[in-house]
Amino acid sequence: MPILSKYSDQQVENLVDDLLKTLVAHKAPLDLSLMCLGNTLSHIINEKVPAAQRQALIDNFTQALKDSAK
Repeated sequence: MPILSKYSDQQVENLVDDLLKTLVAHKAPLDLSLMCLGNTLSHIINEKVPAAQRQALIDNFTQALKDSAK
C-alpha cells in the first residue's frame, strides 16, 4: 500500500533539491554530507519529538531508509 503524505511531491522535491544544492555548493564529499544530514536529523528529532516518542520514530525512520535503499 503506498504511503500518503500531507505534503505534495513538489514540496518534497523542492526541499530536497535545496538541500542537495547546499551540499554541492560546499563541495561536501559523501562522508561529510552524510554526517551533516545525520546531525540535522538528530537535531530535528531532539528539538521536535518528545523523548518518549523518539525511539519509535527513529525505528520507523531507519526502516523506511532501509526500504528506500533496496
